[in-house]
Amino acid sequence: MSIRIGIYGYGNLGRGVERAIRQNPDMTAVGVFTRRDPQSVKTCTGIPVFSADDAEKMTNEIDVMILCGGSATDLPKQTPALAARFNVVDSFDTHAKIPEHVQNVQAAAEKAGKTALVSGGWDPGMFSLARLYGTAVLTEGKEYTFWGKGVSQGHSDAIRRIEGVVDAKQYTIPIQSALQKVRNGENPDLKTDEKHERECYVVAAEGADKARIEREIKTMPNYFADYKTTVHFITLEELREKHSGLPHGGEVIRSGVTGENGEHKHVIEYSLKLDSNAEFTASVLVACARAVYRMNQEGNVGCKTLFDIPPAYLSAKSRDELLATLL
Repeated sequence: MSIRIGIYGYGNLGRGVERAIRQNPDMTAVGVFTRRDPQSVKTCTGIPVFSADDAEKMTNEIDVMILCGGSATDLPKQTPALAARFNVVDSFDTHAKIPEHVQNVQAAAEKAGKTALVSGGWDPGMFSLARLYGTAVLTEGKEYTFWGKGVSQGHSDAIRRIEGVVDAKQYTIPIQSALQKVRNGENPDLKTDEKHERECYVVAAEGADKARIEREIKTMPNYFADYKTTVHFITLEELREKHSGLPHGGEVIRSGVTGENGEHKHVIEYSLKLDSNAEFTASVLVACARAVYRMNQEGNVGCKTLFDIPPAYLSAKSRDELLATLL
């Protein structure tokens, strides 16, 4: 049986989910749900487009709804609301608020007998697993995460929500000197602003107060307040010409010691280099949807993260295939 997927929201991430489903023969895209006029939305593969308001009428036609909204304002409301009707997957990435988000979604999903996975993607998500494995194996040591250089969709979306902003792209840039110290096994104590800086390219509306916009960006909690942040105001044409891509990536590094006196040093590094942040994130969400479907079929309901998913549930391969080819 093909797993029937709904796509809630149709920006870069929603289009990525649509394309990823085509690469997974055990899945079928039922359609896109949008807050825009459905007639104005043309999908990549020709799947139907519905009004977001019509989603609740299609609970029997969708096995898993993948939510493709932003973490700043969309997902905190949408995920609990939709988890009361569907099995859902989201990519909520405001790290400091994940425990609160999990609690809110848990209440809705558990009551409805649905299974929800939140904070899927690559960070949080794949990088979270790398951190867990690293700390479990090298119990004595330090763990570091570096992001970029690349476009952060969540941070870019947060800038676009500021009044007077037409469009924006935000790049996260690792500080190379700090990264090299970690790779050398020096185990430095690094503050937040010693690991990364943030560079923002912003298109302001005509007549907008640029000083206020820059101030709101630099003081935004959970996004920019703890970093050295540079804001460049550019034209829409320049943004489209020079900043249209969505590259990203990064490293999770665990540096630790073993032996009676810690004489043996070890470094674990998990690295990603992504041409398209959106399409890679979408591919993770689609794999998560498979796991969510399987867990719900077994009666395992409530809110989950990738920490709670058996790794084999993410794969379309059977257990025998996994044992023969990947173990």
